[in-house]
Amino acid sequence: MTSSQFVSRWRGADLGLPIPEERHAVSVCLPRWRDNVGYEEGDPTVTGAMQCGYPRFFFHPDTARLFAECERQLARPGECAIAFPSEPVARRCAEFVARETGALVRVGAGFDGRVHAVLMPLAARDTAKAFWQHAGEIIPSRQAVALLEGHVAADGARAKQLLRERVAELQGCSAEDVYLFPSGMAAVFTAYRLFQRLRPEQRSIQFGFPYVDNLKIQQRLSRIQAAENAVAFFPRGTESDIDEVARLAATESLLGLFVELPGNPLLGSPNIARLSELSLRQDFPLLIDDTFAACVNLDTLPAADAVATSLTKYFSGAGNVLAGSLVLNRERPYYERLKTLLAEEFEDIFYGEDAIVLERNSRDVAQRIPRINANAARLCEFLAERPEVADVFYPARVDRANYERHLRPGGGFGGLFSVVLRDAAAKTERFFDALQIPKGPNLGTSFTLCCPFTILAHYRELDFAESCGISRHLIRVSVGLEDSDWQIERFAEALRECW
Repeated sequence: MTSSQFVSRWRGADLGLPIPEERHAVSVCLPRWRDNVGYEEGDPTVTGAMQCGYPRFFFHPDTARLFAECERQLARPGECAIAFPSEPVARRCAEFVARETGALVRVGAGFDGRVHAVLMPLAARDTAKAFWQHAGEIIPSRQAVALLEGHVAADGARAKQLLRERVAELQGCSAEDVYLFPSGMAAVFTAYRLFQRLRPEQRSIQFGFPYVDNLKIQQRLSRIQAAENAVAFFPRGTESDIDEVARLAATESLLGLFVELPGNPLLGSPNIARLSELSLRQDFPLLIDDTFAACVNLDTLPAADAVATSLTKYFSGAGNVLAGSLVLNRERPYYERLKTLLAEEFEDIFYGEDAIVLERNSRDVAQRIPRINANAARLCEFLAERPEVADVFYPARVDRANYERHLRPGGGFGGLFSVVLRDAAAKTERFFDALQIPKGPNLGTSFTLCCPFTILAHYRELDFAESCGISRHLIRVSVGLEDSDWQIERFAEALRECW
């Protein structure tokens, strides 16, 4: 399918179609700015049209059917159910819901013990859904179908081993130090729980403005009740902020520091070298989320105690499976302690059929990423020179020296960038609606994909996001493998439509 044929499938009339067009897609077509606003506001004309969504935020129809069957089997009058892949996960959710709402919550086993449902009053359901979103320890749609239809699914053991070896080769470590999860957030949440076990009463550091759930994990899933006491947040991630972290570390024991390289959505790169040295000197663990580096562009593991990656994105490239990895650095001082705790804590809840799909998708990751790098660099250069564009946020243009410090031989600046137009309040919606590329959540696919990121990630806190430098009019673009001239012309056409 050519680029023009592909994009013709994602016009305004296709609101709610899966992207890509298959049953287990992890994105959904939200082609107009007002569709994204309508989704956030619960407009039934939007939500009712959605055949799927990003699975941590939107219950896939097959997963929702599984919940309904759990309710039929297990719920008492007035109760609802959300199902999880293991009893420990369900109990973590139940504890969170009880703490947040005060409701009476219980856990029940269904489908011969293959799932465990959190059973609670209907009024508590949104709180349980928040846990599903933040923690990422979900039941994927493929698993829901197999349970509902009585399929005997492959365990995926061979695929999982191949995936661990592939991640290990890319990250420069042993496959024994690679752990797989049903989402990138589940990997981050697991690391956070490990850090909590080491220092249960201490607060964490979030350095730089992160993807929304990286921060929410530290705020809402902490054992420290008040969010303002659970995490010290440095949204700008500047050198002076590192000075402040150093002052904190000199006066209190820190749970750990979490940082993205590069960040989301401004693609900035903090001075990881300084943070890494500080973590060694002041004795706290450091986790890097390197999702946007695509496991190919940057060598982040030497600077961290652990690296978390969403394999949903560039590693997969296909947009039809969620997964994540956590890698431990055996050269850092926390290795033995984290390894010991993982032996106690880790559950293999990554669904076997998903592993098989991911293994197949990721075979060409090392070949895909350089092409995506080149396309994104050229498109960013084009946009940066346009008078209609106010800002292009891309690692080659933001904190470049910090990024390049970790660049692998042959690595590039990635496929993700964000753009803000001039006269953004007046022009952005029209530009977005005119842009003829697939539009929906997710990133890292082999096809170009964009979304109004701040609207989707921070709609209930737009003023907060803007106070951190994130415009409500920001558009995030994930560049794909289409012909570069074709990509540039799509953006040029949309700019001509507005000016």
